[in-house]
Amino acid sequence: MAYDLIVIGGGPAGYVGAIRAAQLGKKVACVEKDRVGGTCLNWGCIPTKSLLRNAELFHLMKLRADECGFSFDNLRYDWSKIIKRSRDVADKNAAGIEYLFRKNKVDYLRGEASLESAGVVSVKAAGDKTQKLEAKNILLATGVVSRPLPEFPFNNKTVIGSREAMVLEKQPASIVIIGAGAIGVEFAYFFNAFGTKVTLIEMMSAILPLEDTEVSLALEKAFAKQGIKVLTGTKVVKTATGKEGVKISVEGKTTETLEAETCLVAIGVQPLLPGGISLQLTPRGFIQTTDRYQTSVAGVFAAGDIIGPPLLAHVASYEAIQAVEGMFTDHAPKRINVFPSCTYCQPQVASVGLAERAAKERGLKFRVGKFPFSASGKARAVGEVEGFVKILFGEPHREVLGAHIIGAEATEMIAELGLAISLEATEEEIEATVHAHPTLSEAVHEATGQAFGSAIHI
Repeated sequence: MAYDLIVIGGGPAGYVGAIRAAQLGKKVACVEKDRVGGTCLNWGCIPTKSLLRNAELFHLMKLRADECGFSFDNLRYDWSKIIKRSRDVADKNAAGIEYLFRKNKVDYLRGEASLESAGVVSVKAAGDKTQKLEAKNILLATGVVSRPLPEFPFNNKTVIGSREAMVLEKQPASIVIIGAGAIGVEFAYFFNAFGTKVTLIEMMSAILPLEDTEVSLALEKAFAKQGIKVLTGTKVVKTATGKEGVKISVEGKTTETLEAETCLVAIGVQPLLPGGISLQLTPRGFIQTTDRYQTSVAGVFAAGDIIGPPLLAHVASYEAIQAVEGMFTDHAPKRINVFPSCTYCQPQVASVGLAERAAKERGLKFRVGKFPFSASGKARAVGEVEGFVKILFGEPHREVLGAHIIGAEATEMIAELGLAISLEATEEEIEATVHAHPTLSEAVHEATGQAFGSAIHI
């Protein structure tokens, strides 16, 4: 069968790229070996947010019911229903992508694709049935998988990755989480909210090490208050598994051996390369591409996590659209340089642009504006006073260089500041933008004023 474009992988890069090409009038096939939506819709972004919503609600009812004037007896939860709701949400989202494929006349093929040569893809479906597809253009969007800790392989029982953590039949009484990036931090919050004893280990000096240091330290303090044991600057030196769980020896500020029913390894990911012909790779094993998302093989392009960091669904979708428009239009593809990063624990963390340490490393002159939610009327009203908004403004033009939020709804609030950076907005323009009262987003306006001495409420 001949196509204008064959997409290998149906995640946020693959399905978005396929639909965009179809919108441009092209004949498109998308091959996915698992289920359309990829890790994000089926085993990542979407189902984890369902789990975190359950955790947030239970946490609020358990800790703040009396403050809000509620009383009830015997507050309980059903673990199996929590997991089932998450899977139901994922199923509905995946079904929605299948509908979009039908609407846009994208051929959706279930099977394992292999890149036979430039322009030729073989697809092995159920029953070992294999078919060959041909296309002038091929887009690789095969993504990544969880990376195991050396000499401590996943066994899907006591040593697990994020995928297994989402569908545990039984809630563990205790869990050690190795790696405090977004995945590790979100699961630490989730399990702790339901009473699991959680220990979070991070080799770097702070959790969420890619975020602004001040934000990372604030989150660590919040986690400690919630009862999560956080070990930063700590290295795993020995591991062992048994019928009863795991033993993990660590060295850092303290040297100790931790015991738990389960260990979640969240130290990062590794690329999931398609089978077939060899492609040029980066030193870290991702597919090397040009500014047009072209690989080392003519007519073969790649986008999303498979080409390396930042490993974010919204970045993957952006890259896929750029790659496809570069193939079929006069559009000059762009590489992304401004994008939001979000972590959905409570308090939430979100950022866009430069962190303070990065601005210092570049030798930039800047001012910092900061406003605590404890001074926000809306935050007090909803009982979410933890955290702050922090914005970096360049000198002398006072343009927004970066923004960092920790607190309630941080992941929703960050979009305004991403737009500000994209439009090269200045302090004066944010000050002149009226923010509704009372809202949490007023903290953006107040942080801007605080940087230059005009904030009213601090």
